[in-house]
Amino acid sequence: MDDTTETTAIATVQIDTTRVRVTEWRFPPGTQTGMHTHELPYVVVPTSTGTLHVDTPHGTGENILVPGASYTRPVGSTHNVRNASDAECSFVEVEIKPAPA
Repeated sequence: MDDTTETTAIATVQIDTTRVRVTEWRFPPGTQTGMHTHELPYVVVPTSTGTLHVDTPHGTGENILVPGASYTRPVGSTHNVRNASDAECSFVEVEIKPAPA
């Protein structure tokens, strides 16, 4: 895949406190996040149906989005999420920050 042919997905931070960061992610057709590594564990709450392709250092897989069917990923997850379909996909990502000492 040539990363230069796709544009960046739309990230809107809704809440950012000392304990949690909530971001809405919208993926119009042909958009992607770019390769990145998560520094926090997080929960994904799909808000649309659709299939997103997930490129990792180990290959490519699919995340099938079903509204209300949340899933979680651990700290250190490295991937590029991209929408290769003809329809917009979206989800809310909830990152969990460590408790203050």
